[in-house]
Amino acid sequence: MSVPRPFHLAFPVDSLEAARSFYGALLGCPEGRSSPEWVDFDLYGHQIVAHLAPGEVMSGPTNPVDGKDVPVRHFGVVLPMAEWESLADRLRAAGTRFVIEPHVRFKGEPGEQATMFFMDPCGNALEFKAFNDLGQLFAK
Repeated sequence: MSVPRPFHLAFPVDSLEAARSFYGALLGCPEGRSSPEWVDFDLYGHQIVAHLAPGEVMSGPTNPVDGKDVPVRHFGVVLPMAEWESLADRLRAAGTRFVIEPHVRFKGEPGEQATMFFMDPCGNALEFKAFNDLGQLFAK
C-alpha cells in the first residue's frame, strides 16, 4: 500500500458561517486561509475548501450499496476505528441527522467497514469510514 498523500477538495456552500460552524466547531477541522468567498479547512490533514456558491448547492442521486441509498456525490475520510467511533458518538450527541446511520457493512466480506453518511448544513454529503484492517481498503 502506498503512503497516503493529502488531497485537495473544493465544494459549494450557501453560507460560510454555517460551514465554519459545521466543519470547524462540530467536526473539529482547523481553519486555514479564507476570504469573503471561501474558507480552507484541515480535514484530518487534507485541504478542503468551502466556496460560497449558493446556486451550486444541491443534493443529488443515490445508488444502492449493501441495501442502503448512498449519495453519489459525497466526500469524506477513512479514519482509524477508535477515531471513527468517537466521531460517531460526537455526531449523535450533537443531534446529527444521518443519511445512513453509523454501522458496519459488508460484514464478513472483503472490504468490511464501518461507515456513516450525513449532510453538512449546505447539503453536501459526507461519508466517514473505518476498517479494523486497513489492508481491506481496496480488497476485492
